[in-house]
Amino acid sequence: MAELLKGKPVVDSMALDLRARIEALGRAKVVPALALVRVGQRPDDLSYERTARKRAESLGIAIRPYELDEFAPQAAIEAAIHEVNRDENVHGCLLFRPLPSFVDESHVCELLDPKKDIDGITLASDGHAGYPPATAAACIQLLDHYQVPLQGKHVVVVGRSLVVGKPVSMMLLRRNASVTICHSKTENLADIMRSADVVICATGRARTFGAQFFGPGQTVLDVGINFDTQGNLCGDVDFAEVEPVVAAITPVPGGIGTVTTSVTMAHTVAAAEAALAARTGRR
Repeated sequence: MAELLKGKPVVDSMALDLRARIEALGRAKVVPALALVRVGQRPDDLSYERTARKRAESLGIAIRPYELDEFAPQAAIEAAIHEVNRDENVHGCLLFRPLPSFVDESHVCELLDPKKDIDGITLASDGHAGYPPATAAACIQLLDHYQVPLQGKHVVVVGRSLVVGKPVSMMLLRRNASVTICHSKTENLADIMRSADVVICATGRARTFGAQFFGPGQTVLDVGINFDTQGNLCGDVDFAEVEPVVAAITPVPGGIGTVTTSVTMAHTVAAAEAALAARTGRR
């Protein structure tokens, strides 16, 4: 049986550090605050929002909701972002994406103050200066917690999105891993995946990768959050097939997604600390 790389131990460890930092901010009369900007009521957005609210409440982070109708015009979404930028008591902003097709999402992302960009949404523009996307950072956080070696190791990342694939690849390169990025057009994908020490699957396609894509000794991170034809939550990896083959694997649910929420909170706390330092430094 493979080792299950569960998210809860990672979350618990992060919570100890975050509570201490939040208490320190409290002594300076600062309450970290996260704005949640949601357009419409997509089930996955609502699910993540519930989780984020619960995690924030457990840590002492304030939530500032901005809920817009699914047909809200671009101007209304932009107005919400401008309001977040102006509010000195809001330290981070999570914009749920994708936005409706009639909205210029890249332009909306560009409007957010990089200092409040706690989920890497300004990666949509060339001038990205915020925090890395939370899901990509969660992958590194989990690998570090379980002491999975990265230096000199071959890591295959399946998926090239700005949310996970590209940023996690850059973060892995900074850890001196040898990274191969694969995607839907990659030839001999199974052979490449089997050659890796670590595989990160982030395609958003339910149970696409079965046992034939993996080999003994591998560590597998399943970033996918999907629903199968029966409505069950599942990842990109066929867990039942792959778990007996590899050395370690993240479950879905209970893996990367759990850590992602805590990373969002950690970025919010860091943004609050930076805002406090900037303010006190001017005095």
